Amino acid sequence: MDKKRVKDYMTYDVVTVDAQGIVREVFEKIRKTNHDGFPVVDNGEVVGYIAARDLLFAHPSTQVREVMSSHLIVADPDMSINDAARVIFRSGIQKLPVVDEKNHLVGIVSNSDVIRSQIEHVSPEKVFNFITTLKKLYGIEPTLRRGSVPIEGLLPTQSKIYEDELEGRMYEIRKGLAEPLIVVSRPGKNILVDGHHRAIAAKRLGLSALDAYIIEFTEDIELGMERTARSMHLETLDDIQVLDYARHPLVALTHRLVKRV
Repeated sequence: MDKKRVKDYMTYDVVTVDAQGIVREVFEKIRKTNHDGFPVVDNGEVVGYIAARDLLFAHPSTQVREVMSSHLIVADPDMSINDAARVIFRSGIQKLPVVDEKNHLVGIVSNSDVIRSQIEHVSPEKVFNFITTLKKLYGIEPTLRRGSVPIEGLLPTQSKIYEDELEGRMYEIRKGLAEPLIVVSRPGKNILVDGHHRAIAAKRLGLSALDAYIIEFTEDIELGMERTARSMHLETLDDIQVLDYARHPLVALTHRLVKRV
């Protein structure tokens, strides 16, 4: 069962607009907050949503109720974050107001919240596909179990992680929402296959172990990923380089493209 819920990722401190207010006030809130839209409330109840595009050609003294979108899609706090993702991406909206049973606003969940919830998502297919690869490459019959693995002693196979994603993984660990690691356990070695951000996040939080899918085999075979780790001089988690967001290759590419334009 998917344990990730909207309430675990939504923003609780939400800036709202009163339905009786006027467009000039919305312009002012956009200027102060840099937000591009706000839920519209009337006596605490959500009655609509107003985005910057709704203000085009509207007179500053026009009442918010007259230009807001009243065809509102909302989410429940206990709704699966995956279900919220489907609604957001299929409807083309960027934010879902989150309401209680009385339609009172309790938060807002955005497409960026959804993306954050899905980074490093581990699926059973991912695990079994990796097991199939091991069988084909090395002719072994690994076994799979779910359990706790010590963080110290894990052999990393990824040389770099990113600070912004690391902060998200720390948040998930605190909330009890972290996905399991994928670890290969062979005689004398625990090899971290997937979950480097989670492992470093747990280490920063002072944890000694994490939940994992543990793929075990008894043959003393050195895997190709071990040789790759050795070539990158990776022996412990401390050897992983943590990059800040500005150095993320996609961001760097975007900056270069902007400069060319």
